[in-house]
Amino acid sequence: MSDTGTSLPKALGDPRWSELEHLRRTSPMSDAVLDEVRGRHIRSGDHWLIDFASCNYLGFDCDPEIIDAVDPAIRHWGTHPSWSRLLGSPRLYPEIEERLTALLGAPDTLLLPTATLIHASVIPVLADRGHVFVEAAAHRTVYDGCVSARGQGATLHRFHADRPEELAAMVRAAPAGATRLVCLDGVNSMSGDIADVPGLARICREADATLYIDDTHGFGVVGERGPGEPCPYGFRGNSVVRHTGETYDNIVLVGGFSKAYSSLLAFLALPTRLKEHLKVAAAPYLYSGPSPTASLATALAGLEVNDRRGDAIRAELYRKTVRVLDHVAGLGVPTLNSDRLPIVEIPLADAADLDAVAGFLWQEGIYVTLAAYPLVPRDRVGFRVQLTALNSDADIGRLNTVLTRLFARFPPRPGS
Repeated sequence: MSDTGTSLPKALGDPRWSELEHLRRTSPMSDAVLDEVRGRHIRSGDHWLIDFASCNYLGFDCDPEIIDAVDPAIRHWGTHPSWSRLLGSPRLYPEIEERLTALLGAPDTLLLPTATLIHASVIPVLADRGHVFVEAAAHRTVYDGCVSARGQGATLHRFHADRPEELAAMVRAAPAGATRLVCLDGVNSMSGDIADVPGLARICREADATLYIDDTHGFGVVGERGPGEPCPYGFRGNSVVRHTGETYDNIVLVGGFSKAYSSLLAFLALPTRLKEHLKVAAAPYLYSGPSPTASLATALAGLEVNDRRGDAIRAELYRKTVRVLDHVAGLGVPTLNSDRLPIVEIPLADAADLDAVAGFLWQEGIYVTLAAYPLVPRDRVGFRVQLTALNSDADIGRLNTVLTRLFARFPPRPGS
């Protein structure tokens, strides 16, 4: 019995979580309380750090033009439109969906509060009682959505994106006439690598399967390619589907505004017929509270800023990212980043060093995302650096200097 007289769940004693719990209790960089933010400089207590844990890739969270859009919207709509979307949607919703559909070049779009809610509710609907194939490194929220589908009668399989023949064989083996849904990340949230969307889409189309892509880390950063592009991220930030030259045939794309656009909002790009079905079949549309007015206003303003200034911002983001990647490579430190996106994961040679590494970075004023077991496999325990357009060149220089000193004391995991 606990000291409150209540029996605790057995999961609280699961040894898999002991290392993460230890890190949470001992590291100031885990479960931290932040007291002040000035751009990409943050204060916890009396300690200032440079923020390299933010996913606000384009720096829209501090863009004056976007911030100025909040007050007029709140005065018009109030702080929160508390209807579920089935009951009523402020005009901001269709305006965003129309702009977003045109940007993506998609058949249609549907806005819901978060990608996590989308995965939990939409994957079971799309899977029905058929077969779901989830990529082995897919985001935990995608995997959880697939597990929910299994709980509602679907059969769950796991595959590896770098073994397309494996997926092809598994999809072909599914019973004729059964629903087939293939789920994966468009841009991996840890390594920053871009999936082989054309190859996987070809497998799905040949088997009449649906390819379900979580592009929360790609949307806003990567986009369509073409002559004169300002950087290899492409133009317009209009998703991994357009970046890889694909169409939306047999593809459902999930994206989020919470990363590049710094707003609490997410979407599906999908056929209109499926959109109308999800309005009565997906729980968030029927029951969930909507995104707050400020999020809707900043998403709409962000789309306008993206149209006018987005490509220049992405070019700066690429330049700063390459500066870090080139410095790390010059130190002989391998990363899992092969596509030069602003996510730099660095596994450590000894997972037991993570606590000390976190303490070193904290004292040096560098704030990163810790990758601890069981959030990642033991051979990938380390940390992740995320770059944003709002990180200054001085911030990048400081990061590179600290990383040089760090790796002299704590070796990274050797490359394979």
